[in-house]
Amino acid sequence: MNTPAAQINTAGTISEFLTFTLGKEEYGVDILKVQEIRGYDSVTRLPDAPDYIKGVINLRGTIVPVIDMRVKFRLEAKVDALTVMIVLNVANRVVGMVVDSVSDVVQLGGDQIRQMPEVGTGIDRRYLTGIGALEERMLILLDIEGLMTSTDMGLVVDEAAAQAA
Repeated sequence: MNTPAAQINTAGTISEFLTFTLGKEEYGVDILKVQEIRGYDSVTRLPDAPDYIKGVINLRGTIVPVIDMRVKFRLEAKVDALTVMIVLNVANRVVGMVVDSVSDVVQLGGDQIRQMPEVGTGIDRRYLTGIGALEERMLILLDIEGLMTSTDMGLVVDEAAAQAA
């Protein structure tokens, strides 16, 4: 099986990841998907939206859906002084992602990225790129574009279903 982690490992290139925390875990997303980092601000709730969709914000004239990653990853919802929103550009769409805090930007070479072990997590394995090993830190690397554009996330309209309606 040719997983994204295996592709990265054989490529031998260096990639940059924005790291952030959710609970006690540290995650990383491809820095090229990050548009900006903002302090957390209130959002406008949407009726009948899944609980992990906090609502929407108006970002310089663009209506942006906001996802609470704590809730999406089955953690208790919590907002405090360190809570931030990472604004992503995925599949030509702007999406806000609420996380506990942003740590830093790290560079990982292919030899520092390992495949995910076969263990159960609160995250669908399809959206996990691998584990980044950086000195004493272990980062869970997310396929953020795959996650945000998945049909179960509900942010992307299924074209066939939309035309049938």
